[in-house]
Amino acid sequence: EGKPVQVADVLADPEFTFVESAQIGGMRTMLGVPLLRDGEPIGVIVLSRRMVRPFSDTQIELVQSFAAQAVIAIENARLLNELRESLQEQTAASQVLQIISSSPGELQPVFAAMLESATHICEAKFGVLYLYDDAGFKPATLSHAPSAYADFVWSRGQFFPQAGNGLDRLLHTKTVVHSIDEAAEPVPTNSARLAGARSQILVPMLKEGNLAGAIAVYRQEVRPFSDKQIELVKNFAAQAVIAIENARLLNELRQRTADLSESLEQQTATSEVLQVISSSAGDLEPVFATVLEKAVRMCDAKFGTLYLREGGKLRLVAARDVPPAFAAAQGAGPFDPAPGGMLDSVIKTRRTVHLPDLSATKSYLERHPIMVQAVELGRVRTVVGVPMLRDAELIGLIGIFRQEVRPFSDKQVSLLTNFAAQAVIAIENTRLLNELRQRTEEVQKLNQHLEQRVTDQVGEIERMGRLRRFLPPQVADLIVASGAEQQLESHRREITALFCDLRGFTGFTEIADAEDVMALLRDYHAAIGAIIIKYSGTLERYAGDGVMVIFNDPVPVENPAQQAVLMALEMRGGIDALTEKWRRLGHDIGFGIGIAHGYATLGTIGFEGRFDYAAIGTVSNVASRLCDEAKPGQILISPRVLVAVKDAVTVEAVGEFELKGIRRPVAAYNVLTAV
Repeated sequence: EGKPVQVADVLADPEFTFVESAQIGGMRTMLGVPLLRDGEPIGVIVLSRRMVRPFSDTQIELVQSFAAQAVIAIENARLLNELRESLQEQTAASQVLQIISSSPGELQPVFAAMLESATHICEAKFGVLYLYDDAGFKPATLSHAPSAYADFVWSRGQFFPQAGNGLDRLLHTKTVVHSIDEAAEPVPTNSARLAGARSQILVPMLKEGNLAGAIAVYRQEVRPFSDKQIELVKNFAAQAVIAIENARLLNELRQRTADLSESLEQQTATSEVLQVISSSAGDLEPVFATVLEKAVRMCDAKFGTLYLREGGKLRLVAARDVPPAFAAAQGAGPFDPAPGGMLDSVIKTRRTVHLPDLSATKSYLERHPIMVQAVELGRVRTVVGVPMLRDAELIGLIGIFRQEVRPFSDKQVSLLTNFAAQAVIAIENTRLLNELRQRTEEVQKLNQHLEQRVTDQVGEIERMGRLRRFLPPQVADLIVASGAEQQLESHRREITALFCDLRGFTGFTEIADAEDVMALLRDYHAAIGAIIIKYSGTLERYAGDGVMVIFNDPVPVENPAQQAVLMALEMRGGIDALTEKWRRLGHDIGFGIGIAHGYATLGTIGFEGRFDYAAIGTVSNVASRLCDEAKPGQILISPRVLVAVKDAVTVEAVGEFELKGIRRPVAAYNVLTAV
């Protein structure tokens, strides 16, 4: 019934059927008081006495107060649990990111942590994470799977799913597959047969629109997953794809380093170059200088140059012992290589060019004037040019020069080729390192974003608490959701104001005990409070028995005058039951309402820690004065209100009133019933 129930003597009450239990417990007088949230019972407080001694009205009111406090505690706990749930999700995501950063290239611990977190937070029983390639799905890790199902999954290895089942649908749609009951699926599933799976979600792991894997979580009861839980698993799937890509890049870098290490074991001369490469991460200048210095020295050459090719032109990036006159003639670039020269030949052929004696053939020098500069200014006789190739693309070249006729040996040319390859590896490593740094920054930004979301959610809860002090829950929720708290700043708006109070309350307080006064006010406020929330009214203030409610601010209301009048009718009906109760107790207390419509200035007033929402203007005064004139049971409205509600209610004219603070008489009308 949603109200207190007292059984004066359970042994004498014919409706009480649990007599045996009452005798065992020694119960005689019993009291039950409901815990009400928005008028709906969500619990009950039961008190029993071992003797026949009914509870007094004051005691019943006290228990009702405790019940109201319990409801507040339950609501606070719900909000706190929502915050904890959000924090749990953010913490899980942060932990996964930490594992990604602390286990470079190691995917197994990352997958295990993701699946464990997804299974736990989604309140699932077990889960499986699959990887996918052209050969099908392959299990990567399992979480809490029953042994029979785990043995089956590991034993079948890589596979293609059976047509029509969940993985098959995910493979073809690349979207989330949510199965409410696996046992009811038209295609029998191994998860249902071996693990008792019922509700299930399959979330794809997508990389640039291509399927890279899937995360599956299962419950052993029919209980669909929420949208929020599905969104959480999708986030984990996105993180898994990032981890796979990071591991791929890192493994590529490791493989290149391994290949280079093998070359180091075969050629001691290259070890110093690699040391420079490893100690100059991201800085190519010392690498190029070291490569050229080793090449010139170990090939017993006089000088050398190293160029990078950018946009079809060459740029000198390193030089070793080049004669000044020859260096001045060559320039640092960027420049187009002279047609027919050694540099031009390496670019066109992408092969090593070896010229044993530049001065031996006069006709060659005549065809290639650039080589005359090499002979005359650099006194060059023997030269070799080695291309720097990346996937068959020429990205640079190394030139080594001797000032005597002495061809380079095949071993020396091979060593130069290795140096060129190392320079290319250094360039590629720098590119990969820069990409890795960029991805690390992206992960850090993601972590910061998650932390900011937690902070924002805590702020939302604090804002909600502030707004709920003077707005109905649905209005507070709307303002928080839209972030439009500026609506509460001082502004002017057309509103409907309703003022109500009790008739005879002052006389009652003079003769009644304080406890009885508080009990009456609790009944009164409880009766009208739920109605105010129901009609989306904004509680402007209440003082004792006087209550003022406004409509159309801070959230607009269609026909606020009609909303106020309909609320007043329901208030009057709700208070009638209370006034009858008070009358039986010897208290002659009535209820009156005044309603006016017009413009007012509205906004928050007060100080930090105690703010109220106020409406200041003639409309508030008219509503208050009409309430003063209203007789018990009357709802007096102003002419502007009547115009807005004339088709919705029946009224009777009660004449004009000289209202305090209002210069002209105001005509008033009593609302009888709704049409």
